[in-house]
Amino acid sequence: MDNSAAVDGGVRVIVTLTPNPAVDRTVAIPSLVRGEILRASAPMVEASGKGVNVAKALLGNGCAAKAVLMADPALRELLTEAGVPFEAIGGAVRTNVSLLEPDGTVTKVNEPGAELSEEDRRRLLEMTLAAGGEQIAASGSLPPGTASDFYAELVERARVPVAVDTSGAALKAVIGARPMLVKPNLDELAELVGRRPQTFADVVEAADAVRAEGARAVLVSLGADGALLVDGSGPTHGETIVDRPKNTVGAGDALLAGFLAGGLPEALAYAAAAVRHVGTHAPPVTAEDRAAVRVNARVDGNRRLG
Repeated sequence: MDNSAAVDGGVRVIVTLTPNPAVDRTVAIPSLVRGEILRASAPMVEASGKGVNVAKALLGNGCAAKAVLMADPALRELLTEAGVPFEAIGGAVRTNVSLLEPDGTVTKVNEPGAELSEEDRRRLLEMTLAAGGEQIAASGSLPPGTASDFYAELVERARVPVAVDTSGAALKAVIGARPMLVKPNLDELAELVGRRPQTFADVVEAADAVRAEGARAVLVSLGADGALLVDGSGPTHGETIVDRPKNTVGAGDALLAGFLAGGLPEALAYAAAAVRHVGTHAPPVTAEDRAAVRVNARVDGNRRLG
């Protein structure tokens, strides 16, 4: 199915690939108490999965994007309601639940997703490669049973730059395929290099090690410490201050979307907008979000991670 009519053929399009999408249900609760009956607000139900979130963040800020994914009727309806152009193969889709407390703490319960057949794997790859994007963002976990080289095959076959945001074996496998960018968080970076960075200098050293293995650039999301980009020009650090974050789920996806749209400053502005929002998708970036961004050309290597 192709719902791509909303994409102007003359506009630079970013294609996102989500092999393990989801329907996200976010409910607000007074507090998380084990073993108790919790009274929740009416759920916010959204089309989700990391690549879907990237596409929604781009579209919400005036960029052209198209999502490629597996989708059931419920997810297709949510994507259409959200105005997301998409191409999809049929299949079962998982449901994820986020429990949101008043202080912004989120407890997320993610289902594993349905298995991806070899034929569905082939179709998703072919659909992504043929979608006409000038860049590709491949994001999220792989469905159960999917070979870890799924993203690596995409990068090797693509004729346009590919950014990858995944974890575990899939992240390890894609590095040697020389993606344009990988976007690990601190835990994922630690798993890649076999040690936990304690300072910014440690993060730069670990990112350089990942680049030496093949990735052309590494964008490390550091939570409250912002983000650190390491590429051929060296390291650059940026951060943003949000006084009252409402929901950090999806902030990393917004960070990647913003980076693809306009580099590190825009990445941080997109992330700031995301954490001010209750749902899992990023709202439009405001002047306040951009004003909160600070980019440091010189990285303080001695600064410890918070």
